[in-house]
Amino acid sequence: MPQFKIKSLLFLLLLFPYLQSYSQDPALKPIPEVWDLASCLEYAKSNNLQLRGLRLSKKSAEQDALLAKSAVLPNLYASASQSFNHYNLNPNSSSPAVGVTGSYGITSSWTLYKGGYLKQDIKQKDLSVQSANFSILESENDITLQITQAYLSILLDKESIVYNQDLVKTSEAQLKQTQDQFRVGSVAKKDVAQFQAQLATDQYNLIASQNAERQDKVTLKQLLQLPDSKSFDVVKPDTVIGDKKLEPLDSVQKYALLNRPEVKNAVLGLQIADLNLDKAKSGYLPTLSMNANVGTSYANGTVYNAFRQFDNNFSQQAGITLSIPIFTQRQNKTNVAKAKIDRMQADLTLENTKTTLALTTEKAMITAQNAIDQLQSAVEQLKYNQEVYRIANQELKIGAANLVAFYQQRNLYVQALQAYIQAKYNAALASRIYEFYIGVPIKL
Repeated sequence: MPQFKIKSLLFLLLLFPYLQSYSQDPALKPIPEVWDLASCLEYAKSNNLQLRGLRLSKKSAEQDALLAKSAVLPNLYASASQSFNHYNLNPNSSSPAVGVTGSYGITSSWTLYKGGYLKQDIKQKDLSVQSANFSILESENDITLQITQAYLSILLDKESIVYNQDLVKTSEAQLKQTQDQFRVGSVAKKDVAQFQAQLATDQYNLIASQNAERQDKVTLKQLLQLPDSKSFDVVKPDTVIGDKKLEPLDSVQKYALLNRPEVKNAVLGLQIADLNLDKAKSGYLPTLSMNANVGTSYANGTVYNAFRQFDNNFSQQAGITLSIPIFTQRQNKTNVAKAKIDRMQADLTLENTKTTLALTTEKAMITAQNAIDQLQSAVEQLKYNQEVYRIANQELKIGAANLVAFYQQRNLYVQALQAYIQAKYNAALASRIYEFYIGVPIKL
C-alpha cells in the first residue's frame, strides 16, 4: 500500500472519534436560520443553562435519595495488614532473624433502629427529588413567557417595518407629484420642502423600526442562549389573534392553585419541613445497632508458620449495641427548635405563594381584558382614520387639498395604525399569558 494512503487511513482513524462525538452532541448540530415559536420553546427547554443546572440538581437529589435508602442496609468492610521485622540476633541463637506479623478481618455493622430517623430521611429525600422536578417546571414556565414576549416583540417590529415602508413609498410618490406640480408652477417651493421633510421623517422611522427588530432578535437569542450567528429570523404567522374570549377568573385561579408547579413545590416544602422535624425529634430516642467481625492474626512467625496460625488464631465476634441519649449538650433541643422554625417558614412560603399566584392571575386577567378592549377601540379608530386619510389623498392628487389639513389627517392615520399594531400584539401576549395559567400551551 502506498505511503500516502497509509497516512490518510491513519488520519481518518484518529479523526473518527471526534466526528462521532460531533454527530452525537446536540449542541454542535447545525442551528436553523428561521425559527417558529414552538422551535424556540423546545430549544430553550433542552439547552437553557439554568434548566440544565436544575436538572443536574435533580440528579444530585436522586443520589441523595439512593444514599438514604441504602442507610437501612448493613455495611461490610475488609481489612488487612502485613509487616516484616528484622532482628540482629546472636549467631548461636536458633530464633529466626526475620519476623512476620499480619492481621486480616471482615467487619460489618447494621443500624436496626434510630428513632425513626432512617425512615423519615428516605421520605424526605424522595420529596426533595419531586421538589427539584417542580423547580425545573417553574423555570420552564418563566422562560416560556419570556420567549413568547420576545418573539411577539419581533413580530410587532416586522409589522412596523412593513407599514413604515408603505409610508416611505407613499411619501416618495407624493413628493414626486409635488415636484411635478412645482415645475408647472401650480405649487410653491415650500410645499415641496414640506414633502421632502416628511419623507426624511418616514425614512428615519423606518430605520428606527429596523433597529428595534435587530435589538429584539438579540434579546431572543440571549434567552435561547444561541451562539453568535449572522442569520437569525423568526416565522411570521398568517394571523395573530388577540381578541379571545377569556375564561372566568375563579376557574383560572382554582386551576392554578391546584396545578401550578410553584404551589406544588411550596406544598412539598411544607411536607419536607414536617419530616425534618420528625428527624430532629428522633434524636431523643435510642439507637440500636448490630455489629460483627471475623478475623485472624499472627505475630513473630515465619511465612511458613503463618498459615498454620490462621487455624489457631481465628476469631468471630457479634454483638448488639444500644445507645440511649441522656445529655447531648442541648444538641437535640436546638435541632428540634430550628426544625420548628423551618416548618413555620415553609408555611409562610406556601401562604405567600398562593396569595402571589392569586394576585398574579387577577392582574393577568385585568391586563388581558384591557388589552382586548383597547384592540377593539384601535380597530374602530383605524377604520375611520383610514377612510379620512384616503379621501385626503384623493384631494391631494387633484390639487384640492389643504396641506395643513392633509398632514393632520396623515398624522392621525399614522397614530391610529401604530396604536392598532401595538394593541394587537399586546392583546395577543396578554391573552396567552392569562390562558397559560390554566395549562393552555402558548401558540400563535
